[in-house]
Amino acid sequence: MAFSPIVIGVAGGTGSGKTTLATKIKQEIADDAVILSHDFYYRANADIPFEERKKLNYDHPNAFETELLIKDIKKLKMGLAIDHPQYSFVTHTRSKQTVHIEPTSVIIVEGILIFENKQLLDLMDIKVFVDADIRLIRRIMRDVKDRGRSLDSVIEQYISTVKPMHEQFVEPSKKYADIIIPQGGKNLVAQHMLVDRINALIQKSQNI
Repeated sequence: MAFSPIVIGVAGGTGSGKTTLATKIKQEIADDAVILSHDFYYRANADIPFEERKKLNYDHPNAFETELLIKDIKKLKMGLAIDHPQYSFVTHTRSKQTVHIEPTSVIIVEGILIFENKQLLDLMDIKVFVDADIRLIRRIMRDVKDRGRSLDSVIEQYISTVKPMHEQFVEPSKKYADIIIPQGGKNLVAQHMLVDRINALIQKSQNI
């Protein structure tokens, strides 16, 4: 296919519904989209003992190897395949396995801090910020159920790093959004309008 992929950025606070929205967009576009989560690109920190890795601030921009994400997006935009890293929230380091991704017409980039980096921001054609007021509840449910965390550790982390980092980095990045969607994947009206816009951009790029 002729390559001029559309890059969609989906940002927002932890537990706001970013992943749900990104997944629903991908489903609507069928097989011609890929989701690149910023979480895939957490630094490995394999040289740091496990007990020390647990104490790191994972909500600060420095926790991510964003430069690798930028490199991978640029490769996909050039029509080249990538092998993106995988990250374990149980061991707090990268897996030895990677995931092979072929170029697609739409690249959906998802994460809490993706609007914080200007180089990454400049690669996006549409920037969406997901707003939600039940982030803590969703974070607790996800971390306890899916990541084997204790309730006390999740709440402690939220108070010590998640909330301060949200106020310092995530919330201010909302100003860069083209669209702000309350309730993320549950907002069907906004979701359908967004998909219609993406499909229009895809058609335009293919006619160039």
